[in-house]
Amino acid sequence: MRKITIVTATAAVLAAAATAHAGSLGRPCTAAPQSSWLPLQQLQAKIEAQGYKVQKAKLKNACGELYTIDKSGSRVELFVDPTSGQIVGQL
Repeated sequence: MRKITIVTATAAVLAAAATAHAGSLGRPCTAAPQSSWLPLQQLQAKIEAQGYKVQKAKLKNACGELYTIDKSGSRVELFVDPTSGQIVGQL
């Protein structure tokens, strides 16, 4: 019984840590100052030009976070460098 409790507690801590870092894949997308970032609408347009349908977009932790639908219809969360619009990660 004690092993189950320890395993459950460990799994909960790991899940919380993964969720905390998921926002920006654990690191910022750029070190550039915010004054050099593209407007959110331009980031969205760059992603849509690559075939994604953007449902929601925001800037968080020096990353553009775009919640999208890809060409195959799957939901994809993209992490985008706000200075260039380049995709640096996805979930």
